[in-house]
Amino acid sequence: HRYGRDFGGLENVSLDIKPGQSVGLVGASGAGKSTLIKLLLRFYDVEVGSIQFDGQDISQVTQDSLRAQIGVVQQDSSLLHRSVRENIFYGKPGASEEDMIEAAKKAEAHDFILTLQDPGGRVGYDAQVGERGVKLSGGQRQRVALARVILKDAPILVLDEATSALDSAVEAEILETLYKLMAGKTVIAIAHRLSTIARMDRIVVLEEGHIVEQGTHASLLVAEGAYAGFWKHQSGGFLAMEKT
Repeated sequence: HRYGRDFGGLENVSLDIKPGQSVGLVGASGAGKSTLIKLLLRFYDVEVGSIQFDGQDISQVTQDSLRAQIGVVQQDSSLLHRSVRENIFYGKPGASEEDMIEAAKKAEAHDFILTLQDPGGRVGYDAQVGERGVKLSGGQRQRVALARVILKDAPILVLDEATSALDSAVEAEILETLYKLMAGKTVIAIAHRLSTIARMDRIVVLEEGHIVEQGTHASLLVAEGAYAGFWKHQSGGFLAMEKT
């Protein structure tokens, strides 16, 4: 996939991910990581080849049915300018109040939500967030977004720089929540801090739209290839070039 151009994008990428497997995508800026995620979510259709879920070409299903199977946590998760309750229910509109609150607890959002009060005097889950509501910190916003994804309980989880906007202390806390959320799900993750994907079942390294190596964290370090180079040139597992 080249976005209709003669350069960039992805080329000759073949990737087989088994149900329940976690895969981390690694590469410098422009390597093709975000392109792969966008194709998976059908923001674009592939120009050559196909993407299949359980043997079914995703271009043959509706975007709604496809995205119902995928939970996404992004770098700067956007929230609706509505109540906290509505923001979490957005993940699964037909869920019960009890399930919604349980999702917030699993995301470790429940306690701070109870302390919220917006300028209109609404409190807790009724507090409005956004332009005319409560201003949440980056960590709080990610926790509400996590609660939404936990409530949705989709079989496939996509983490697109899910913690890169957070300071290291908050990131460490949210990562623990994410690791619990990953259990039993198929996970595809892009991370700017390599230590966050070192636990993945498989790490795939992209360079200029091609897969150049893949394996576990340990096997890739032994191979002393591109991934080992990234690991050596980072501080605390941080990949400085990681922006797409």
